Amino acid sequence: MLQGAAPLAPRQDLGIAANYLYMRSGTEPHEELVRGLDTYLATVSDHGLNASTFTARVIVSTGSDFISAATGAIGALKGPLHGGAPGPALDMVFEIGDAARAEAVLRQKIERGERLMGFGHRVYKVRDPRADALAAAAARMFARAGDAKLYDLARAVEATALKLLEEYKPGRRLKTNVEFYTALLLHGLGLDTASFTPTFAIGRTAGWTAHCFEQRAVGRLIRPQSVYVGRLPA
Repeated sequence: MLQGAAPLAPRQDLGIAANYLYMRSGTEPHEELVRGLDTYLATVSDHGLNASTFTARVIVSTGSDFISAATGAIGALKGPLHGGAPGPALDMVFEIGDAARAEAVLRQKIERGERLMGFGHRVYKVRDPRADALAAAAARMFARAGDAKLYDLARAVEATALKLLEEYKPGRRLKTNVEFYTALLLHGLGLDTASFTPTFAIGRTAGWTAHCFEQRAVGRLIRPQSVYVGRLPA
């Protein structure tokens, strides 16, 4: 509908990933694109008690319904500090454009105090294991149904970024995170940047739903306590 075309009904002979791509383009997708999206959806389906999953569990813990929980979780996922950040990682690769320019461009960014998108994680101090799964999926997909040159460029940018981050910020352990290869893979599927976070939500819905079932079985309200840490009267 955003492209001015009438919406397509899903086909019964296609799975979730294939139908998602079919309903966006109107043509049956290449099997390697389907495999790439399947891998992505499975990889991002759950990741512990992240902000959106916690939101979903809090809502269900009040006795509310699953649709309300998913709606609240989507609101949390929309934020750029959670699910709304993959696009800039790919923008950086396109800005560099040529592997020979990677070191000069990335050095300038670091020296200006800019963050290298797609590197570092609040939880992981090692390479994000999801990045490995998506890197392998992207390698296969780009080799068989995409632009292998873009994949090679992204790998060169990643290697240079890791080298420079260790040089400029030793001991910080800023490794590749899931955003880097998420952006590359979703771009290879033909998705525009605005569709990255909604596609993330499709995969994460499975995890939210599982957590909601678990929380409903627990049957207890999530009610954290707060501790005042401000100034006290004299």
